[in-house]
Amino acid sequence: MSIARIASRAAAAALIAVGIAAPAQAAASAESPAPEPMIIDGDYATDAPWAARMFADGQQACTASVIAPKWVLTAQHCVEGADQVSFRVGSLDQTEGREVFAQDNGVHIHPSADIALVNIASEVDVEYAPLGNPGDAQLWETVQTYGWGATCTDRPEIECQSQRLKVADVSVTDTSCSDYRGGTAICASRGDGIPAGGDSGGPMFANAADGEYVQVGVASTSDRSSRTAYVNVTQYRDWIQSYAGV
Repeated sequence: MSIARIASRAAAAALIAVGIAAPAQAAASAESPAPEPMIIDGDYATDAPWAARMFADGQQACTASVIAPKWVLTAQHCVEGADQVSFRVGSLDQTEGREVFAQDNGVHIHPSADIALVNIASEVDVEYAPLGNPGDAQLWETVQTYGWGATCTDRPEIECQSQRLKVADVSVTDTSCSDYRGGTAICASRGDGIPAGGDSGGPMFANAADGEYVQVGVASTSDRSSRTAYVNVTQYRDWIQSYAGV
């Protein structure tokens, strides 16, 4: 199921995805039961300066990454329908750090993939997430996924969002599968953890051939048990560059 955000509008999106992984956003209540991604098991991250916690209309929603001074990368289903998009940056604790807001008309969604860029109103001075190129994610490679999402499956995911950023290893099983919207994705199987509600939009990192640690994916769907799909960022570099310049 896609790892949708906490807002109730995520429920409708998740219902469309029945039979596949649901969006990894966080479900708000029993009335909006859409599963949402957060790292189940895994471990706490210790070094992720580019990490951003996304809020939709003031509510915990998704995870994201800062890729340039005024640009944040996340999933399309995270920002869809939100009147106000904001982020906390600069801390691995989602209750701390600096709060930044999307500019007016600053949310840009890809026409056919579960990926979005948000132009924020003020610059963020952090270490930006370096983006990967085609071939940087290899079949059967162990890669890392990051998020503030749910850590439970036995109650509404909004009740167990992680305060601290988590990370989990997963194993790449396909580099050209489909994301929530039919875009090109990297599919992976559970390693020491799996994304869940609230992890949507969060990054997948891999070691490139030159040894650089680069972002290759954006969290789109998860079954909260064994499988997940991340938008293959390396296939959308031209689109990203057209807006963010990276």
